Amino acid sequence: MCGIVGYIGPNQAAPVILEGLHTLEYRGYDSAGLGVLTARGPKVVRAVGRVRDLEEALPKRLSATVGIGHTRWATHGPATQENAHPHTDAEGRILLVHNGIIDNAAQLRAALTADGVTLQSDTDTEALAHLIARSSAKTLEDKVLETLGKVTGTYAIAVADAKQPDRVVVARQGSPLVLGVGDHEMFVASDATALVRHTSSVVHLDDGELAVVTADGFRTFTAESNDTGKQPQTVDLDAVQAQIGEHDTFMHKEIHEQPESLRRMLSGRLDDRFATARLDGLQIEARELRKFKRVKAIGCGSAYYIGQLGASMIEDLARIPADAEAASEFRYRNPIIEPDTLYVAVSQSGETADTLFAVNEIQRKGGTVVGLVNVVGSSIARACDGGIYLHAGPEVSVASTKVLTHMGVGFALLALALGRVRDLSFTEGKRILDGLRNLPDQVAEIIAKEDEIASVAKELTHAQSLFFIGRVRGYPVAREGAQKLKEISYLHAEAYQASELKHGPLALIIPAMPTVAIIPDDELVDRNIGALHEITARKGKVVAITHSEIDLEGTEVARIDVPRNEVELDPLLLTIPLQLLAYHVATALGRDIDRPRNLAKSVTVE
Repeated sequence: MCGIVGYIGPNQAAPVILEGLHTLEYRGYDSAGLGVLTARGPKVVRAVGRVRDLEEALPKRLSATVGIGHTRWATHGPATQENAHPHTDAEGRILLVHNGIIDNAAQLRAALTADGVTLQSDTDTEALAHLIARSSAKTLEDKVLETLGKVTGTYAIAVADAKQPDRVVVARQGSPLVLGVGDHEMFVASDATALVRHTSSVVHLDDGELAVVTADGFRTFTAESNDTGKQPQTVDLDAVQAQIGEHDTFMHKEIHEQPESLRRMLSGRLDDRFATARLDGLQIEARELRKFKRVKAIGCGSAYYIGQLGASMIEDLARIPADAEAASEFRYRNPIIEPDTLYVAVSQSGETADTLFAVNEIQRKGGTVVGLVNVVGSSIARACDGGIYLHAGPEVSVASTKVLTHMGVGFALLALALGRVRDLSFTEGKRILDGLRNLPDQVAEIIAKEDEIASVAKELTHAQSLFFIGRVRGYPVAREGAQKLKEISYLHAEAYQASELKHGPLALIIPAMPTVAIIPDDELVDRNIGALHEITARKGKVVAITHSEIDLEGTEVARIDVPRNEVELDPLLLTIPLQLLAYHVATALGRDIDRPRNLAKSVTVE
């Protein structure tokens, strides 16, 4: 959510910044802006809409070697040119971009207004630019440090000063920020993907840390320390991987990448000798792993739903209590943190603010938390006590598909490891290993049915609303299916336990409200088929996501069959048709699939 790109060096800043902003478009935004320090003074250009609109608004000649840029997702104030970043002080000397939310912005703005400052925007950010300009400190870094001492909230900021054009100052608190180290040039970004075309050498700032960046290097520091001594690390990100290739959208590309990405994730993690999973990144020995008596997954949106699915796997295989909770609610209910509970933080980006705050709350109270994240070096990955990297590769589309599947496999690996240090037998462990090995080919088999799924999807485009139903293992799958459809098609969809239909929702069943039913071949198959009869008896239309072995005779339903795996792993396969179903419904409705309205890929604000 929101993107920051900055540059200082011998080359023209504007093209580098624009390229970086284009790379970060997947994060979600509604306006964009760019500010540079030219020989004639600062120049700021802002535009509502896409980065291409900003690009069209730029002067043909814009010569500057220092600059910062931003894509904004509206929080304080609507998406207008005045509210777009960068923001400046009254003289236009200070340029500032900001991700996050300043909690005491109202008080800061009121104090500035009382002191005669005329504010030009509705944002919390603009106050920072005025405060920095009004500071009596001599250097830009000291001005920024003094200003941040008056601020509460979350931020990643980049600041340039026309009177000190040899530097850019950045700071982080609760929102990601990365430095890129080049050859006599430096880069700044909120996400390393914006830098990989220029450098693989990066520095991840920690909360409370600032940096002064010049063309020849950088210095990291805090309010307490003049130099924190941060050293660059090499990131393994292939910019080519983020290209769309032959696909119409990134979402389509990422759905189709899943068989190969799953093979990559499983490589080296399946231990046949002991019929378990190798999870060295957890940094928890077997005897320590055995001490945990409960597991709790925390995540937001799709990560929360996959946490529910993972909890079911853990209870099935390890036979210890497990559940999932929305990270956005977690710390606000003053949770009881138990020393014998293993907490699992789940996040695609590793920067989800609500999940990061939950991690901090757990650690503050002495709990053990591990991460399931996709981005190496991300805030959650670095904050956790250990974790399982998902190795899905870059995921650009806002609606998560391949990373979601990798999360589910990550939970399966964790469930297997927990089970094998308890009562799961060698034979049962080997059964799960074989199932995991079969997943990539089975996912490919489902994707090969895309035309069939697209045909079913066209029949859903006229729906007023949809139900998604499932029981026990199928319920998290139904929740994720409804979420995916809502995200990219804008059709209303709601998930229910199939067993709850008769306790109220059945009143809504009409021909114009189809139901997508998740029916795995498990011990509840008869109950699930009974729910289909309840719906079709009331002339409700049904799409069944199921297995070919299941007999649905006597019910008038459209069916999408998936191959069978082990019963604990079947929900992972049942999610794949729902990805394609949502995609083709949205395509038929002409939606902007990769960038759905009002949503962002990386949600870095509360």
